Amino acid sequence: MSTMNPEYDYLFKLLLIGDSGVGKSCLLLRFADDTYTESYISTIGVDFKIRTIDLDGKTIKLQIWDTADQETFNNVKQWLEEIDRYACDNVNKLLVGNKCDLHTKKVVDYTTAKEYADQLGIPFLETSAKNAMNVEQAFMTMAAEIKLRVGPPSSGASDPANKVKIEHGRPIESSKSGCC
Repeated sequence: MSTMNPEYDYLFKLLLIGDSGVGKSCLLLRFADDTYTESYISTIGVDFKIRTIDLDGKTIKLQIWDTADQETFNNVKQWLEEIDRYACDNVNKLLVGNKCDLHTKKVVDYTTAKEYADQLGIPFLETSAKNAMNVEQAFMTMAAEIKLRVGPPSSGASDPANKVKIEHGRPIESSKSGCC
C-alpha cells in the first residue's frame, strides 16, 4: 500500500506464476501495453510492468511481476504453499486458465480447474491474452480484492505499521575490564 504519494492512492504488487508456455508474459503484455505477439521468448529470471488503474474513484498503481517458467499444473498447490510461506498474511490469489481461445488444445478443462480452485478456496477465471478475453477482468478482480482487504488508503503518518516504536532501554552498566 502507498504512503501518501500524490500520483496514486494504492500500490499493489502482483506476481504471475505458472507453467512454461501458458502465457504469463502474454497476459502481462496484453494488460499493461494492450499488445500480443505469437512468438514470445521465455522469461529468464523476472520481468515486470507497471499500469495505473482507476477503481472506485481511487488511483491504483499495479506493479506486476512476471516470473521465470515453472513446472506443471500439478504444482499449483505447491506454488500456493510457497506463496503462503513467503508472502504476507492473507495474500490474495487468483487461479487463471489462459489460452481459453484454443478450445481443441485445452490441457485442463474449465470444470476441473474451477473445482480445483474451489477446493483451494481461491477464485478461478479463464482468459485469452490473444483475443484479450477476461484479461482486464482478471487484473481488475485482483486489484478490487486487494483493495477490499487492505481498506482505505492511509496517509502513512497515522498508520502504526509505518512507524518505528522506540522504547526506553535499561542503562548500560559499566564494568571494569582488563583491556588497555
